[in-house]
Amino acid sequence: MLFPTERLSRRDALSILDLPPSGLPALLGQACALRKKYKGDTVKIQLLTNVKSGDCSQNCAYCAQSGKARADIERYKFVPCEKLLADSRAVRANNLSRHCLGLSGLRFSDAEIEEFAGFVSKIKKENRTHICCSIGFLTPRQAKILKEAGVDRINHNLNTSRRFYPHICTTHTYEERIANIAMLKGLGFEICCGGIVGLGEEKEDVADMLLAIQAIRPQSVPVNFLLPIAGTPLERADTSPLTPEYCLKILCLARLLLPACDIRCAGGREVYLKGWEKELFSV
Repeated sequence: MLFPTERLSRRDALSILDLPPSGLPALLGQACALRKKYKGDTVKIQLLTNVKSGDCSQNCAYCAQSGKARADIERYKFVPCEKLLADSRAVRANNLSRHCLGLSGLRFSDAEIEEFAGFVSKIKKENRTHICCSIGFLTPRQAKILKEAGVDRINHNLNTSRRFYPHICTTHTYEERIANIAMLKGLGFEICCGGIVGLGEEKEDVADMLLAIQAIRPQSVPVNFLLPIAGTPLERADTSPLTPEYCLKILCLARLLLPACDIRCAGGREVYLKGWEKELFSV
């Protein structure tokens, strides 16, 4: 059975997630054909630098960097600029696709944004690396500062469905995320937008999340599978539903909904898809 690419209804999406094992080879074949059409046989690799770590004011249940978490992590405000430059040189030397810069926190002062923008400007001046930032919520003024400094792409994940969002975070809303993404798109940023599966959501939430991401039309869609972290509210989350087959169906659904996007099997792939590398790289 072939599913209608890009025109999938919510019912179609749920039927993919409920597909019996016998239907998986055909689904993988359809996803593989789309991947080859739009992406060929290449795989993009990027480097992530955690620029600012820990003490975030938010209570996202899955996150070790939340100020509400008890996770044993390193905490610091801004790594040295030389560290960023060294990592960016590694991106260039190894022909990686981009340098991703992650900063914990919901909002930043203008002074912090200007300091960080100075780091970005130095990276761009030295080697013109394509830069993606995960940097919480920005004001339009702050976003323009980063755009002028050379940030190409912003990562801002939906993480789950609108319905389920209050179960994983109550210190900001799903609607605020949607509004932030719209503002960033309006300023000309590329958008990286994905989510996390295994938070305790239903299959309907996975389908709704991916349909909402389809409406955003990002350039990149990271699909993460929860790795429970000690010291977070989800440290004892039941991840038994995350079978390799179910994870692959989710990735295939993402590919069918967004055939021309970069679909990134991100966090959790080394645990839940171990031994399924051939199937994974066909999506």
